[in-house]
Amino acid sequence: MSRHANNGRPAAPQGPSQRQLRAGELVRHALVEILRESEITDPALEGVSVTVTEVRVSPDLRHAMVFVEPLGGGHAPEVVDGLNRHAKFVRGRLGRTIDMKFTPDLKFLHDDSFNAAARMNRLFDDPKVKKDLVRRDLEADEPSGSWKDED
Repeated sequence: MSRHANNGRPAAPQGPSQRQLRAGELVRHALVEILRESEITDPALEGVSVTVTEVRVSPDLRHAMVFVEPLGGGHAPEVVDGLNRHAKFVRGRLGRTIDMKFTPDLKFLHDDSFNAAARMNRLFDDPKVKKDLVRRDLEADEPSGSWKDED
């Protein structure tokens, strides 16, 4: 039996490479500083604090998806649109800040993970779900076989 599934070629890697992860973190840290300085003049970004939660870089390091969350989560679509309108300006600042062969093109996206986590918390706080969770915890604590102490 062959060790490789695709006619001797190794299987495609699962997930991002270490190089992509390092580049993504480098870009994320630089973007935090660029956005903190807030030289962008746009009505959608006025007085808004933006958190850069993750940067996913393509395998060739030429494109980056930047996941952002406005503080408080309000007006997220407007903030993301404002950032995408100024993506070329931010990319220019990024090119002066980071030391990479190519400065990636930036695409800003809203990070929905905070909303998903809040939804999960609301679900776990539901009395019906809590009841099921407590019941399962009690069942897990009981011994699997019921035996009686015989003397």
